[in-house]
Amino acid sequence: MINVLNVAEKPSVAKSVATILSRNQQHGMRVRDGRSRYNKIFEFNYVINGQPCHMLMTSVTGHLMELDFEDRFRKWHSCDPADLYHAPVRKYVPEDKIDIKRTLEEEARRCQWLILWLDCDREGENIAFEVMDVCGAANHNLTIWRARFSALIDREIHEAAQNLISPNQCFSDAVDARQEIDLRIGASFTRFQTMLLRDKFVIDSAQDDRNLVLSYGPCQFPTLGFIVERYWEIQSHEPEEFWTINCSHKSDEGIANFSWMRGHLFDYTSAVILYEMCVQEPTATVMKVHQQEKRKYPPHPLSTIELEKRASRYFRMSSELTMKVAEDLYQAGFISYPRTETDGFSSRTDLHTIVREQQEHPVWGSYAQRLLDPGTELWRNPGSGGHDDKAHPPIHPTKFSAGESAWSLDHHRVYELVVRHFLACVSQPAIGAETIVEIDIAGEQFSASGRVILVFLPTTLALDSGVTRPPPLLSEADLLSCMDKAGIGTDATMHDHIKKLLDRFYATKDTNTRFSPTNLGEALVMGYDDMGYELWKPNLRSMMEFDMKQVSMGCKRKAEVLDTCLQQMKACFLDARVNKVKLLEAMAIFFGRSDRYGGNDHHVAAEIVRPCGLCQESNMVLRRSRDGNFMVGCLGFPQCRNAIWLPGPVLEATVSTNICNCCTPGPVYLIQFKFRQLEIPPGFNVNHLGCIGGCDETLRQLIEICGTGSRVQGNKVPSQNCAVARGGSLVIERSCSIYICRSFNSKVTMFGIKKLFPWHRL
Repeated sequence: MINVLNVAEKPSVAKSVATILSRNQQHGMRVRDGRSRYNKIFEFNYVINGQPCHMLMTSVTGHLMELDFEDRFRKWHSCDPADLYHAPVRKYVPEDKIDIKRTLEEEARRCQWLILWLDCDREGENIAFEVMDVCGAANHNLTIWRARFSALIDREIHEAAQNLISPNQCFSDAVDARQEIDLRIGASFTRFQTMLLRDKFVIDSAQDDRNLVLSYGPCQFPTLGFIVERYWEIQSHEPEEFWTINCSHKSDEGIANFSWMRGHLFDYTSAVILYEMCVQEPTATVMKVHQQEKRKYPPHPLSTIELEKRASRYFRMSSELTMKVAEDLYQAGFISYPRTETDGFSSRTDLHTIVREQQEHPVWGSYAQRLLDPGTELWRNPGSGGHDDKAHPPIHPTKFSAGESAWSLDHHRVYELVVRHFLACVSQPAIGAETIVEIDIAGEQFSASGRVILVFLPTTLALDSGVTRPPPLLSEADLLSCMDKAGIGTDATMHDHIKKLLDRFYATKDTNTRFSPTNLGEALVMGYDDMGYELWKPNLRSMMEFDMKQVSMGCKRKAEVLDTCLQQMKACFLDARVNKVKLLEAMAIFFGRSDRYGGNDHHVAAEIVRPCGLCQESNMVLRRSRDGNFMVGCLGFPQCRNAIWLPGPVLEATVSTNICNCCTPGPVYLIQFKFRQLEIPPGFNVNHLGCIGGCDETLRQLIEICGTGSRVQGNKVPSQNCAVARGGSLVIERSCSIYICRSFNSKVTMFGIKKLFPWHRL
C-alpha cells in the first residue's frame, strides 16, 4: 500500500472529496489536525486502478503563494516607479500561510504520491504548481498527479480518482504572466498617481485622504472606462424634438394602432407637409398582410457570465454575491463548478439523468416529467454558443433539492435559476404566430400587428411630438456584457474588478444596479483621456488577455508575452508622467486644492474666457474635451454644469487679450479660432477672432450648419435645418443654400426646393 497526499483548494472541498471516496469503507475515515487548525487532515483507504492506497486528504485556502517585489523595491519611495517594470520579483509563502506550508511539507515526506484536487481552471492549475513547489522541495521523489472534476458528486469524484492526468504547465504559466503583468503595471501607476495627486487635492470620498491609495489596475480601469463613457454620453446628450404621425382604427373587435414606417422626423415643416397629405386623403388601404410563424429559441447552456447577468436582471443580485452563493451550492454538491466559459454540453453528458433527478420537485417536477415523455415531443438536444474552455461543462444542477433549511433566499434563487435554465435549454422552441398588416394613406406607409381590414378610415390620425432621450446608465448586466465582449478579465475575475471599483470609490451603484462614476473616477479617466492615451479603454487589456490565452494553449511562451507587454506599458507610463499636468487639470475640475500642496509642481493651466453667468461664482475657461472638441466650461463643475460647446470644425483655439465691448457679464475675452478648411462651408474664413458671449453671428451660423463638438466621438447634433426620415427613405438637408434629397437606396440627386415641394413653401 502506498501513501498518497491529496490536496484540495479549500477545507470544505477536501472534506467533501474525502467523504465521497471513503464512503462504505469498513474502518471509515479518521480526522486529525494539521498545523493550521482550519485545514484538517482526513485519512482513509482507497484503491486507484487496482493499487491499494492510504489516502491523506488536506487543503490549502486559495493561493498558497504571493508574488511581490524584492524587499528593497517594496517601499513606495525606495525607487523610481518606472524601475518597477524590470525590478526583480519573487514568489513566497506569506506569514499567515506558513502553517499550511509546514503541514504539506510534513505529510509529503512520508508519501509516495501527490494528487492535486485544485479547481480545474487556470487559477486552480497555478495553485497546484505552488503546492507542487512546496511538496517537491520536501520530497524530491514524489509522483505527481492531477484530478479533474466539475462537480462534488460521487460519479465525478470517483471518475476523477480513476483517471488521473499530469498537471498543465501552460495553464499555470498563463496565470504567472498575468500576475507579473498586473503587479508591475498596477504598482507603477498606483504609486505615480497617488504620490502625484493625494497631497494636492482634498478628495471628499476618502475619510482619511492622507492614507488614500489611488489604485490603478489593468482590468479595473477599462471597467471604469465603460461606466464613465456611458455617463459622458448621457451628459452630452442634447434633447432633440421630433414628430411622428400616429394612426389608429377602432372597431367592435378593439383598437389597432399603426406605426409610421418613417419613424420620426426631426423637421417640423416636413412633418406637417406629410401629415396634411394624410389628412386630405385619409382613406387607408391595406397593401400587404404578412403572416409568419415566430419562434423563441431556448437559451444556450449556462456559462458564468450569463449566470451573473441573469441573476442581476431577475434578482438584482451583484455579480460578487452571485458567485459567492454559486460557490456555496457547488461545494455542497448541488450545482456543477460555477466558473466556466463553456456554453455547450459534450455528447458524453447524460442530460436525461440530470432531468430525471428533478422530477420530484413541487414546482417544475411535472415539466421535467413531460420532457422525458417521448409522446410530448418537448425534448430537444441543447445547442451551443460556441465557447469551450476545455476545463468544465456548462453550469447545471448536480443534485436534487426542494430547498435546504440552511439556504438563504439567495441560495434558493440561484439554484432555481440554474435548474430552470437547464430545463429550458433541453426544451423545444416556443412557437407563436404573428400577422403584420401594412397600410397606405396618401402615399405614407404604416404597419400594425393585428386583424385584417381591407379599407377603412382611421379613427385617429395625429401629428405627435416627442424628444430624444439619452441611453440609461450601465446596469451590472450591461457592464458584464461590455467586459465579456471586450475580453476584460475572465469569468472567474470579472465580479472582482467591479467590486474593486466600488471599494475604491471610483464608482457607485444605485438600487437598480446601475453604475455612475464618482468625481474621483471621472477625474482619473478624464486625465488619462486628455493625455491622448487609451489606458481607460479595453483595447490594451484585451490584447494582454488574448496573449495570456495563447500562453495557456501553448502557442506563446510566458517570457515572450511578458517582454512585449511590459515594454509597451512602460512606454505608456513614461509618457503619462511627462504629461502629468493633464491629471492635475482634471482633478482641479472636481476637487479643491489641499493645504498640504506646496505649489512646487506644475500648476493647472486654464485660459479664462469670462465669469460664469449661471452660478456667478466661478470663471469659465477654454478647454479641449476628451474627443478633441473645444468647449468653454465653468470651473465650478460638477456643481455648476454651465458649458458652451464650440463649432465642430474648430482645429485650434486660444484666448486672446481682446475684450468684447457688448457682452455681459464681463469681461468676455475673444477667442482666436482656426477652422478645418474642408469642414466649413464656402464663404467662411479659416481664421476668426470671435466671441462666445452670444453676439458673434459667424459662430452662430457655423454651429447651426455644422453642429457643435460633442463629448462622445461621432455623436454630433443635427442642425435645426435638417429633416431626417430615420425609418424611411428621405433625408432633406440644407447645405450652403442647396437642398439635397438623398435616397437611402439610390444615388444623391439635387433639386431646387420648389421642384421638390412645389405646393408648399418651406
